Amino acid sequence: MSLRTQVALSLSVGLSSFAFAGAAHGQAFYLQEQSARGAGRAFSGEVADTGPSSLWWNPAAIAETTDIEAAIAASAILPRGKVTDTGTLIGRPGQPLAPVGGDATTRNPIDNGVLPSGAIAVPLSSRLAVGLAVSSPYSFTTDYPATSWARYSAARTKLLTVDIQPSIAFAATDWLRIGAGVNVEYTDASLSNALPNLLATLPDGRQKLKGNGWDVGWTAGVQLHNDWATVGVSYKSAIKHHLNGDLDITGLVGPLAPSNMSLSDVEATFYTPAQIIVGGRFRATDRLTLNAQAVRFTWNKFDAIRLGAPLNTALPENYRNSWSLASGVDYAVTPKLTLRAGVQHATTPTVDGERDARVPDANRWNFGAGASYDLSRRFTIDAAANYVDFADATIDRVTAAYAGTPAQTPILTSGELTDAHAIVLSLGGRFRF
Repeated sequence: MSLRTQVALSLSVGLSSFAFAGAAHGQAFYLQEQSARGAGRAFSGEVADTGPSSLWWNPAAIAETTDIEAAIAASAILPRGKVTDTGTLIGRPGQPLAPVGGDATTRNPIDNGVLPSGAIAVPLSSRLAVGLAVSSPYSFTTDYPATSWARYSAARTKLLTVDIQPSIAFAATDWLRIGAGVNVEYTDASLSNALPNLLATLPDGRQKLKGNGWDVGWTAGVQLHNDWATVGVSYKSAIKHHLNGDLDITGLVGPLAPSNMSLSDVEATFYTPAQIIVGGRFRATDRLTLNAQAVRFTWNKFDAIRLGAPLNTALPENYRNSWSLASGVDYAVTPKLTLRAGVQHATTPTVDGERDARVPDANRWNFGAGASYDLSRRFTIDAAANYVDFADATIDRVTAAYAGTPAQTPILTSGELTDAHAIVLSLGGRFRF
C-alpha cells in the first residue's frame, strides 16, 4: 500500500466535518445573528423590512434609502449542553470489540463566542442605492478534551468566515423594489482529532488539518409593498468552497508509523447551502406590525467533502434540506420606543445514523425578545435576547480508521446530545448621516 493511500485512509475518521464548528443558533454550522433588530423578533421579518439591517437577507431592502444609513451589531452566543457516550465500541485488528474508553461525558463542547456584523446603504437617487454588508455566517469553535470518548471523531475545530456583500437596489415602481448582491466569502478553518494505534495500551496519534480560501456566491431579492403590507422574497446562492492547507499526522507507532507526516497543498471542496427566503410584514394597527418568515435551506448540497490532490477521495456527509419558520411582532410603545418578540422553529439538516460529535445538531426552538430606542433623530439603539432550546439527539455515525487495510479499526459510535440550549445577547446601533 502506497504512503499516499495510507494517508487518505487514515483521514476516514474525524475529517467528516472538515471546517465546521458545532451547532449554535442557526442550523448545523450556520449562524443567523446578522442583526440585533432581527434577533428581537426571532428573525421573523428580515426579508421584508427596510434599511441596512436587512441587507444580508434581501438587497432590495435598501432601494428607497433617503439618507446614508449604517447598522452595526454584536451577538454574544453562549451555548450549553452535554455529549455523552452510550456504548461506543472500537474494534482494533485481531481484538474483540471493546469500549472506546475516555471521559464518558463532555460538557459544553461548543465555545462561547461573539459574532459581529455591519452594513451600510448609500442613496444615489430617490430610487437607487448601493450597500455593503459584512458578516460571519459560518463561524464558531468546538473543543473536546484529548480524553473524551469522542476524540476519534472530534477534538478541536475552529472556523472563521467573513462574508462581504456589495449590493445594488432599485425602486422600479411605487410598489416594487428589486436588488442584487455578490457574496465574497473568506474561510479559514482548522480541525484535529485523535487516531487510534493498534493497541489500546498505546497513546493515541493525532491528526490536524487546516486550510483557507476565497469563494463567491450571489444574492437577489424583491419586495412588494403598499400602505399596510410588505412581502419580500430573496435567494442566496449556494457557495462552493475551495480550501487549500496543510495536514499533519503524528504519534502513530509500529506498522502505522509510516503514516506520520506533514503534507502541504491539501485541497478540499464542499458546498454551503442556498437559502430561499419568503416573508412579510403586516401593519395591523398604527402601532402593531405582524411578521412572518420562512427559509428553505438546500443542505443536500453538503453531500460530501471532496479532497483533491494529493489525497483524491471523498467523504460522505448526506445532509438533508431543512426549514426554519418564524413569526413575531413589533409594537411601537411611543414614537421613540419599539418592543419586539418572536418565535422560530428550525429543523436540523443532520440525519440519524450520520450525526457525529463535531456537529451535534438537533431541531430547535428560538424564543426572542428585544427593543429599539431612538436616542436621537439619527441614532437608534437595538437590543435583544434569545433563548434557543435544542431537542435531544443521537450521535451515531459509524466510522473506521485505516479502512480497507489490515489495520482497519471500526468505531461504532453510540452517543447522545442532551440538555442543549443557548442564550444569545445582541446589541446594535443604527445611524443616519
